[in-house]
Amino acid sequence: MKTLLIACGLGLALVAGAQAQAWPNKPVTLVVPFPPGGSTDMIARTLGAKLQEKLGATFVVDNKPGAGGTLGAAAARRAAPDGYTLLVSSLGPFVIGPHLIKTPGYDPLKNFDYVTVAVQTPNVLAVPANSPYKSVADVLAFLKAHPGKMSFASAGNGTSDHLTAELFWQQTGTAATHVPYKGGALVINDLIGGQVDATFMNINTGLPNFKAGKLKPLAITSTQRSPLLPDVPTLEELGIKGVVVNAWQAVAAPKGLPADVKARLHGALVAALNDAQVKPRLQELGFEIVANTPEQFTAFQAAEFLRWKKVIETGKITAD
Repeated sequence: MKTLLIACGLGLALVAGAQAQAWPNKPVTLVVPFPPGGSTDMIARTLGAKLQEKLGATFVVDNKPGAGGTLGAAAARRAAPDGYTLLVSSLGPFVIGPHLIKTPGYDPLKNFDYVTVAVQTPNVLAVPANSPYKSVADVLAFLKAHPGKMSFASAGNGTSDHLTAELFWQQTGTAATHVPYKGGALVINDLIGGQVDATFMNINTGLPNFKAGKLKPLAITSTQRSPLLPDVPTLEELGIKGVVVNAWQAVAAPKGLPADVKARLHGALVAALNDAQVKPRLQELGFEIVANTPEQFTAFQAAEFLRWKKVIETGKITAD
């Protein structure tokens, strides 16, 4: 009997091992909680192609936009935690949306296993090329002399560019008028046309228009100057503290992802992000490779969650 029990135990262990090695043996869905064509969608498709190459299974992007990304995040949370449904998202659904929407359909601190922050990109304070504001000092001088008179556009209430502006105002003791749009493309068009005065935008979004001379970058929200815009100072070096902001895209899974699957997935993601074809291309577009560990991402997510909660509450920001 003892021999039989040992044999059964060994058999179960071998079956479990075989199942672990089998992942992924069917298509994996990458849920993107935004429409096709944006930065998050591009990152998901780039990673999906490389994961398919490295792991030998099909990776399919499923765009589920709506409610600031919380609709797609909630759908991913409801999936089985078996590694066959993953969430590829920007910071919004992870650390912003849950503060703006009363019932997002998930608890960002409890309902996901965090795998890695894939990339990050700083924001840039930008104005039209012919703007009277030639520097951050010019912007601050006007804001202090004329509170609420300068317009800052954003891609919508609660977006990264909106909250960066709010944080900038809070840290400098100034006030401006927020003009929310339904998407970043509309912001760029009206900023170039001079219908709005300024915006904070991801460096990768603004880069083509900076190079074309249609928009002027005044400062960047990273800790160091970007090699893509070496002449643009950081807000910190201009004496404005506490406005270090990066937009980021990351990969998470429904809570309960098996440890061996998480380890294999993480290894493949890090390899994909550092791939000789992928890394230079992403860097050219303004993305910085992060590829941190699940433990680092978990701690980072919790800190970002509290940080943006404070900004949202102080600014009395709503989703409307």
